[in-house]
Amino acid sequence: MTYFSTLAGTTALATLVAAGSAMADVTPEQVWQSWQELGATYGQTLTAANQSRTGDTLKLQDVRMHFAQDGTVVEGTIPEVNLTQRGDGTVEITMSPEFPVEMTIPNEPDAENPAPEPTELALALRQPGMVMVAGGDDLATTLAFDAPSTTIAVTGVDGVSAREMNLTAEMTMSDVAGTYRTEGTDTRSITNDFTAAVAEMTFAMTDPETKGKVNVRASATDLKGTSSGKMVGTLGMADMAAALQAGAASTGSFTYGPATLEFDFADATDKGKGSASAAGGNLDVSMSGDSLSYGGGTKNVSLTLSGSQIPFPQFNMSYAEAAFQLLTPVTTSEEPQDFRLLTRLVNLKVSDEIWAMFDPEAQLPRDPATLVLDAKGKARLDIDLLDPKQVETLGEKAPGQIEALDLDQLQLSIAGADLTGDGSLTFDNADTTTFGGMPAPTGQIDLKLVGGNALIDKLVGIGLVPQDQAMAARMMLGLFARPGEGEDTLTSTLEFKDKGFYANGQRLQ
Repeated sequence: MTYFSTLAGTTALATLVAAGSAMADVTPEQVWQSWQELGATYGQTLTAANQSRTGDTLKLQDVRMHFAQDGTVVEGTIPEVNLTQRGDGTVEITMSPEFPVEMTIPNEPDAENPAPEPTELALALRQPGMVMVAGGDDLATTLAFDAPSTTIAVTGVDGVSAREMNLTAEMTMSDVAGTYRTEGTDTRSITNDFTAAVAEMTFAMTDPETKGKVNVRASATDLKGTSSGKMVGTLGMADMAAALQAGAASTGSFTYGPATLEFDFADATDKGKGSASAAGGNLDVSMSGDSLSYGGGTKNVSLTLSGSQIPFPQFNMSYAEAAFQLLTPVTTSEEPQDFRLLTRLVNLKVSDEIWAMFDPEAQLPRDPATLVLDAKGKARLDIDLLDPKQVETLGEKAPGQIEALDLDQLQLSIAGADLTGDGSLTFDNADTTTFGGMPAPTGQIDLKLVGGNALIDKLVGIGLVPQDQAMAARMMLGLFARPGEGEDTLTSTLEFKDKGFYANGQRLQ
């Protein structure tokens, strides 16, 4: 959990209460104590200037939250929090509809300013009508929350109010709801889900001196998030590396539906505008003491740009899909561990005006372009990437050794040519001399190129590639490839065996 989400109110109190110790017939005092204790595991200090019990309600006044890490300081004060005992053994939690937050963010020094002043942000967090209910038993605790809307707005920068700066910067989520559940004591299993009907962001600013203006508007619909994790002992996540090494783990998934972005700007010498849209997207993250995985994607994206610096009326770009994934081990192990790298960009299209800049007579096919690289394998780390001291001693050395590589898919399609391939290799890390410092590989990679010679001819025809370079390229193709089935088709089988390199059965090294 980050300090910012902690101060955001909804997710803050929900997570902290739900992750407290298991309890039956939860009392307001227990909820408040759990909030304070678990806040401390995240490096936060939570205090109330005054607390009083009236009937079934524990009232907390001026609840102050303080967090400091690496020079960043965050402080917020909630005027009032009410925790009310309900008749079914649960506690209802309500709080002030708005409260202020102050953030101090250090700036990086440089040659011109070796000791820069930090940036100070004043924020307002608004969550009118938000209600949370905490409950549980001896085995598990749960918390559900519901809010018509939640808003984070910038109210000042470096002591100057946003109004004086002609600044508007805020994000609002509507119809927000979620549930949190935790089980266990020393080792706690935590699951949660989150939904919001709409998220909207607005940024607008006018420079008082130049009168330059900028406006940005963005929105996304059907936001959904789920996560699960394990926390061990009292480590929490204030020290992420220590927590993961002790057995903590976390997995999260976030999706959104149709989204849009619009912006425009203008000053005395320049102006422009643009828009973008997407059918939806996702983000997936998981981490443990053994591995880290990070991936995501978007679908049916379109972008338009126009302005005084663009040499034609409008730039257009679109693609059907973009995706990425990175899986990497993070700690040493006796056995090789999995890794993966995925990059996908499918059916990329750009304006005809872009093509016309280097191909005015349209000699090149303007088919959509596609790039796919999907590889996985096995690797063994020599250091623990979660230990900063070990990372510092690494220098320019590789952090480990690759044991195996599987190329599941390679595709590059552009201007009428299509290159595809797959294969697999294993590596002998004891032999780094045969191939000039690289571990000696064993295995095979198969490649196929369709339309390659036609593309070379067209590139020569429009003057992008000189004739001598085209000849050199064809000689390389002749060395590594052979004719395949179909017109203008070349195939190549690249083999590494017996400490040698072969292309289509011919030894080249």
